Amino acid sequence: MNLKTWLFVAALIAGTPAPSAAGPLHAQCKVEWYFGIPCRQVYVSLVNQIKKWRTLASCAMGGMKCLYKLQSANIHFISAKHTTPVKRHVDDLSFRLVPFRLFTHCHVSAMSVSETWYTILDHGTNYCNLYNLMEGSGLTEAPGYTEITSDFLCTQRSSANCTIY
Repeated sequence: MNLKTWLFVAALIAGTPAPSAAGPLHAQCKVEWYFGIPCRQVYVSLVNQIKKWRTLASCAMGGMKCLYKLQSANIHFISAKHTTPVKRHVDDLSFRLVPFRLFTHCHVSAMSVSETWYTILDHGTNYCNLYNLMEGSGLTEAPGYTEITSDFLCTQRSSANCTIY
């Protein structure tokens, strides 16, 4: 191994970012969403969409809008997994729902993390895991919909193509 590779491996082990790191050192994504609707409505929409896309059938025409599996769910927290249809990589998803403005609005803090420890670049897959559920459930059209994320919070977010991933 050359010196650059050794330094990169040492940085990974130490948990410090490599000098050229422009985001997470592991394929993952963190997104904040805000809605002008109650968390109960967001919760029901997300859980229904995860259940709707649980089989391979919804990916028959391509893309990755399938193979979601609900792990647990309550009005405040949803946990799920997503398996990519071709390579069968598994990502862990979580959604934390927090009401605000007298329970008429909802803040969702979402995270998708690759279970495969060595995955560094993902072509925006972890972002798409989360966004596809939001779009598929119709929540991107909800009143007050706002998304906050970046390439620093989401591996390769700016190059994500969620019709493919």
